[in-house]
Amino acid sequence: MSVWQAVVAVCLGCYALKLAGLSAPRRVLDHPGVQRFSALVPVALLAALIAVQTFAHGQALELDWPRTAGLGAAVLALLLRAPFLLVLAAAAAVTALLRLAGL
Repeated sequence: MSVWQAVVAVCLGCYALKLAGLSAPRRVLDHPGVQRFSALVPVALLAALIAVQTFAHGQALELDWPRTAGLGAAVLALLLRAPFLLVLAAAAAVTALLRLAGL
């Protein structure tokens, strides 16, 4: 399978999934379990993405101190209720400065 065939297959799958969600009956969508699931899944996926991007290198886990410190700076900025762009800038700056320092 070529890369473009895979891209087309994934696009069709995403469209089918979106169509299935749009055609779901209202009684299914109003179920408390479905609402709880739809509220928690994006948070879990984002947390998993952050963990993989911070602590994974290829197929292995690796503790990269600059990335971990950048994540800590982002968490601190979030706790201080900083705007999202400032959170990103703080994480990037801390990571870049620690990499520049050779850590």
